[in-house]
Amino acid sequence: MTGVRIRAQRDQDADAVHAVNRAAFGSDAEANLVEALRAAARPLVSLVASEGDEIVGHILFSPVTLAADPDARVMALGPMAVAPDRQRRGIGSALVQAGLDECRRLGCQAVFVLGHPHYYPRFGFVPASRFAISSRYEVPDEVFMAMELTPGALAGKAGILSYHEAFDGL
Repeated sequence: MTGVRIRAQRDQDADAVHAVNRAAFGSDAEANLVEALRAAARPLVSLVASEGDEIVGHILFSPVTLAADPDARVMALGPMAVAPDRQRRGIGSALVQAGLDECRRLGCQAVFVLGHPHYYPRFGFVPASRFAISSRYEVPDEVFMAMELTPGALAGKAGILSYHEAFDGL
């Protein structure tokens, strides 16, 4: 990952972030989701990975709501994208770690992800069902994961997690 720098997304990065998400996912759906969340969700953690002046990766964390505790400071990770020709070089891992660090800095208590069950556990994610928390989307148990940033933050918060309404268009 030599030469890759992780930083906050800037307004002028929007086109490059859209292009990276489109290339990584093969459609505009996730790229459009990023734009919708950047316009409407707060707090938001949006980071890019750059090599020189080129954006080669992007990650987004947006607020979600726990039915059992609507005031809990929890975030959802996603989408996360790395340019196809830069994958498997540690860029995605660096983005995830930097994003989790920023969520901690913002005082977030936990992060949720709908993602690959063989990828996200390396960061400390476990099935959200361990906390008796489910997604409002029908997804396999092993792909809906949670990670407490504050130990015990999800204790007693059983119920359904709701994503920002921008996800409804995905």
